[in-house]
Amino acid sequence: MNTPSRPFLPDPEDLQAELQSCLPQFKQVQWVDQTDSTNADLMAKARAPQGPLARPWLLGAHLQNRGRGRAGRSWQNRSGANLMFSCAFDLFLPAHRLPTLSPLVGLAACVALRSLIDPANRPRLTMKWPNDLQWDSAKLAGILVEATRAGTSRLTADHYVAIIGMGVNLDDARSLSQSLNRQVADWAEIARDDEAAHSVPAGTMVAALAQSWYDSLNQVTAYGFDSLPERYAQVDALAGQRIDVLDNGRLLHAGIACGINKQGQLILRSSEGETAVSVGEVSVRPQQEHN
Repeated sequence: MNTPSRPFLPDPEDLQAELQSCLPQFKQVQWVDQTDSTNADLMAKARAPQGPLARPWLLGAHLQNRGRGRAGRSWQNRSGANLMFSCAFDLFLPAHRLPTLSPLVGLAACVALRSLIDPANRPRLTMKWPNDLQWDSAKLAGILVEATRAGTSRLTADHYVAIIGMGVNLDDARSLSQSLNRQVADWAEIARDDEAAHSVPAGTMVAALAQSWYDSLNQVTAYGFDSLPERYAQVDALAGQRIDVLDNGRLLHAGIACGINKQGQLILRSSEGETAVSVGEVSVRPQQEHN
């Protein structure tokens, strides 16, 4: 591959029309030039006492002025350099299952993006618990999952609305790596090594991700989460690595990552046994620390 490439972002109106055609099961599909936060916009719409009843919805923007990642972090972006959108889905799950959504939708997103690249390169695209997507261990995309009660009438006691927001780096990895002081990847980098990725339009990428979330949520509603650990193992970026789990810089747990359980919790093994981790930031220890 001689020329780096990233998906070209069409005009918002053209991208919206393409997605409406690709995602007929979505009841509302919008793409705008800019907004504060697509997650916040869909959350407000879902909570409104009067509003559209039928979901799923999709809202994307070329620029988010107040985009958010996990733990309240701001999402750094500039128009055209990131693919940023959110989806809202009706969920019928007990409240104790809601935390499982984070690794579930991360897994679905990883599988969707892998489907767009050459099979030989798919192992390079992995998921770091709970839902960061990585290319060669550098962060490619982040996901924020939130849940709320619908403002309109609920169908059952277990009826929630899940808001899933995602930002994929299309370009700017070098400058982001410098400003964040950690390795960041972008789709242009993937396209330099992968002929299939080189020709992926932005609309195709968004449609693949949204469809994968839609299918995964329907499957777990119908069949449960029993297959989640096995499926996660196929994309696991942490398997067998020594890691620390932190909360605002404070060490919570340390050990060897051993996949996840059916609740989506990260399993750590240490001299004290196994620990199921529900929350925290994962830091992989440098190899020289445990050789």
